[in-house]
Amino acid sequence: MKFKTLLLGAAASFALAPAASAERGSDGHVNIIYWQAPSILNPYLSGGTKDIEAASLVIEPLARYNETGALVPWLVEEIPTVENGGLSADLTTITWKIKPGILWSDGTAFTANDAKFTADYCMHPEGGCASASFFEGVESVEAVDDQTLTIKFDSPKPNPYNVLVGGQSPILQAAQFADCMGAKAPECTEANFNPIGTGPFVVDEFKPNDVISMSANPNYRDAAKPAFATLTFKGGGDATGAARAVFETGEMDYAWNLQLAPDVIAKFEEGGKGIAIAGFGPLVERLEMNLTDPSPDLDADTRSTVKAPHPFLSDVRVREALSISIDRALLVEVGYGKAGKPTCDLVPSPDNYAAKNDFCMTQDMDRAKALMEEAGWTDTDGDGIRDKDGKKMSILYQTSTNAVRQDFQALIKQWWNEIGVEVELRNLDASVFFGGDPGSPDTFQKFYADVEMYANTFAGTDPQQYITAYKCGNEPKPESQWQGENINRFCDPAYDKLADELAKTADIAKRGEIGIKMNNMLTKDSHTIVGLVHRGRVSGQAKTLGGHVLNVWDSEIWDAADWHRIK
Repeated sequence: MKFKTLLLGAAASFALAPAASAERGSDGHVNIIYWQAPSILNPYLSGGTKDIEAASLVIEPLARYNETGALVPWLVEEIPTVENGGLSADLTTITWKIKPGILWSDGTAFTANDAKFTADYCMHPEGGCASASFFEGVESVEAVDDQTLTIKFDSPKPNPYNVLVGGQSPILQAAQFADCMGAKAPECTEANFNPIGTGPFVVDEFKPNDVISMSANPNYRDAAKPAFATLTFKGGGDATGAARAVFETGEMDYAWNLQLAPDVIAKFEEGGKGIAIAGFGPLVERLEMNLTDPSPDLDADTRSTVKAPHPFLSDVRVREALSISIDRALLVEVGYGKAGKPTCDLVPSPDNYAAKNDFCMTQDMDRAKALMEEAGWTDTDGDGIRDKDGKKMSILYQTSTNAVRQDFQALIKQWWNEIGVEVELRNLDASVFFGGDPGSPDTFQKFYADVEMYANTFAGTDPQQYITAYKCGNEPKPESQWQGENINRFCDPAYDKLADELAKTADIAKRGEIGIKMNNMLTKDSHTIVGLVHRGRVSGQAKTLGGHVLNVWDSEIWDAADWHRIK
């Protein structure tokens, strides 16, 4: 099946064979390649997808989202609801019942106290938790007994399923991380690199930004799983090399996120050893506009924090001009083909939350230039670059190293040059850019640039946690160990008010209305986030690998316990 035929609907996923082997480890070795290499195996200290997904092989949440976006129990007996008594009628308390007999990979019992500890760990005010928005509104977390966890919220919570749910919010072992609370969290290298988990694999050796060696968890809850005795998780390189390793050489069994032009993927498939699998979720390739001043002349506490506004991107007219000068249809054609759709939005799906805006769909150079003039940016010396008050309009535009992203950078630079903007392009190794090292100046969280481009998404089909991350105070800063999801330092009390309203609203239609308003405030109204492409997730899978169903709503490799070799 060729790549061009995969994306015929909202999603296309494949499980290549039924039932796995009946004996743990009987299928030998499996190889995975993520060309963005993991730098840490603690998702609470990194918002990078490659870190979250690598960690998902080892540490797990109470519940997660399946390939349809439905919430399913994982370490618990059932999903709490009002009907089954797990969720209080006033929506302020949720009680999870942990499955009996679950063990950590070191053979000790997994209990509700581990879940409570994890919540306390992330909610610690000095911890700089990357998933802090998941725990918003939590009043208390109590381990009632070894199998019972009760979470109380400070107000009714129509969507109480963010806490300890999904790949971004897994359970840490309390015993292993006991001395890693608060500001000490980044210092616990051994725990952060080698977490003890309940998942199908254990870490044998972790070389940050390179390779992870894993083996089957001897205490995994299903005695017949995983079928693979050992696993190599190779990081680094590029998407082209990752595709070649699955489709042509057969060195790898699975290659994540093949961000390549569609004709390139189709050509690789002719190698005969693998197939491309794909599905549409809410993943959006976008530009983030820095609303604060990233100048190296400022100290670390001021640089890229809300204390200093950006010298020209703080003007909405400039941001709109930069947005409408982009030809999104051409970006899709060049970078994604049928695996992409032009978008102006941050949240393109599911339909209940999709604004389906079209304000950016037509490139409008004349209006872009007019907006620049209106904002007072003109070319006073005739050198082709706009200036104002003696300052040139010069943009440092950064992203991760990837062929498609560099193609996008080149095109966008050309369009911005045409409207009188000087552009310097910078691309960074993905392992560093999406890493969580608070000492690195090159992470996407620090945002030491004017504009940056990347894509991320949210777990499940409700974007509440994703869009409320842009509330005031959620920006990465020194005191949060440079963790935080409000990357561009957006702050609007009216937005915060809508976020609070969403948190209290149960009616699905009304939730959609509020979510769309929030999306529009970030995109259509302020152009703080500039949507480019609604991306389909495309990965490569060996024809001999069975048991996998692509999941665009949670960790892509969520079902690794079911993987097996097709004989």
